[in-house]
Amino acid sequence: MNVISTYKYARISAFKVREVTREIQGLPVSAALDLLAFTPRKAALFISKTLKSAIANAENNNNLRAEALVVREAVVGEGPTIKRFQPKARGSAGPIRKRTSHIRIVVTDEIQIESRDDRKKPARKKTGPPKSRKNPAPAAQQPEPAAPDSPPAAAIEEKGGE
Repeated sequence: MNVISTYKYARISAFKVREVTREIQGLPVSAALDLLAFTPRKAALFISKTLKSAIANAENNNNLRAEALVVREAVVGEGPTIKRFQPKARGSAGPIRKRTSHIRIVVTDEIQIESRDDRKKPARKKTGPPKSRKNPAPAAQQPEPAAPDSPPAAAIEEKGGE
């Protein structure tokens, strides 16, 4: 069962919050809370509050155990921007944008808990011929490239110097 918690109008840019939310997606809630506790960012405080709210919603409203919960989604959207102006030289003004964001966290008990070590890394595609590990032969010992299949220059001159 999915349980949602939303923190609206957080006074921080959505760009800054997304950096932290990417790290907790797919983690068990206990590991996500530990990660957020040691993340030295202002966004970690907002996300931690929202995650704790989602856990409390799951326990109280849906009778789910906190140990079985996994962070399914952590989505951050932009909220309204508060616009202000700062005086500048010669009577002009410079804009100040105070950005807000909406943080939405979805926890579920339907996903199997797996650690980051158990996740498979995507296989890289090999391009080009395989490279040998041995040292290549010195340039002096390599055979010279074969000459093209054209007649020698002396034969062309005898024909009439075409």
